[in-house]
Amino acid sequence: MGSASVPAPPPAPAAPPQDPRAQGAPPPGPYPPSVDPRAFPQPHPQLYQPHPQTYQQHPQTYQPHPQTQQPQPPQPPHPQAPGQPPADPFQDLPWVSDGTPTAEEFARRRLAKPAEPVATMGPRALLKNVTGGLVKLAPGKRELEYKQDVEMVRRNFGGLRQVTVVNPKGGAGKTVAVLLLAMTFGQKRGGYVLAWDNNETQGTLGMRAQQDFHARTVRDMMRDLHLFQGAHGRVGDLSQYVRAQGEGMFDVLASDESATAGEMLTADAFAEIREIVSRFYKLIFVDTGNNVRAQNWQAAMDATDQLVITMSARNDSAETAARMLDHLEQSGRQRLVRQAVSVVSMPPTRKDIDLPAIQRHFAARTRAVLLAPYEKLIDSGEPLRYGHLSSPTRDAWLKIAAAVAEGL
Repeated sequence: MGSASVPAPPPAPAAPPQDPRAQGAPPPGPYPPSVDPRAFPQPHPQLYQPHPQTYQQHPQTYQPHPQTQQPQPPQPPHPQAPGQPPADPFQDLPWVSDGTPTAEEFARRRLAKPAEPVATMGPRALLKNVTGGLVKLAPGKRELEYKQDVEMVRRNFGGLRQVTVVNPKGGAGKTVAVLLLAMTFGQKRGGYVLAWDNNETQGTLGMRAQQDFHARTVRDMMRDLHLFQGAHGRVGDLSQYVRAQGEGMFDVLASDESATAGEMLTADAFAEIREIVSRFYKLIFVDTGNNVRAQNWQAAMDATDQLVITMSARNDSAETAARMLDHLEQSGRQRLVRQAVSVVSMPPTRKDIDLPAIQRHFAARTRAVLLAPYEKLIDSGEPLRYGHLSSPTRDAWLKIAAAVAEGL
């Protein structure tokens, strides 16, 4: 028998084309014939996410289409329940991946919680001491003003500064003002303070200051200027010519105390001495003489950063100071006059003095007018010591020093 032929089954319908990406295969591309693209593993979409800090689009090369940008509604602030402590403003700070806080977080959190001020002066401080620290009161108004004045005196002036004290009339309190200002700045901000007697003839700054192991003056220094020329001269060498004031924390460069000394100081001599002392001091207080036409007086004005005008509470002393201001304004120093500080020294009694008129006149011409109370130690003419001054005198001169520092 012959075998019957079996008809072939109809061909199966062709499967629809599959997307290679659905099976993890790379998209079709022009691969070489000998390379199978499936041999290269592809990252799983859920296991590989670029770190947001290591992958940044360049702002100029990637700009999303404006239609794809979806505006985000503003997020309302988290309401704070009543009675709860305020939220920590530094809770959203940079942290590393393992949760360790950064040094920036530590520093900012420490600065965010300053210590509460506690009174250290007066009855408020006494109450704290009596109760063993159980009762701590905030500083009073007087203590706050005191601390503000001290901070003003201690501020950084940014370089050498010269304060010049002037009044052509003798007995107007120039020397006392130089000493008390130098004492106050030396006490409150430390050394590098010099009080310099720039009197054209005989000055009294060295007489009112504390004595040292030597009695050399500015004229001795002028004779030995060659020792400080160029890079020569050290602070130890300068101590042979200035007088240390011990507890006052400043030095004094005295003028010649002989009335029959040699020639008057010139402008060049003042400039040379100032160049030397400026190497070792940050703050110089200059006491001046009574002759506004003297060369060293004019040279001191040209180098002044802050002018201080002293006078006693008498019409003659105040009028002399007012005429000196006229002279300074006529010589082109209007700004120096407007920024000046006027100091009025009070007598033992206010009887028969025209204090309001003096205050009105100098308040209209200078930046500030302050009163210096009467001090018996000052009136005695003896050398001044900071520790022997009364508390009202120290407080008043701290206020004057703060006004001077404000102009520096």
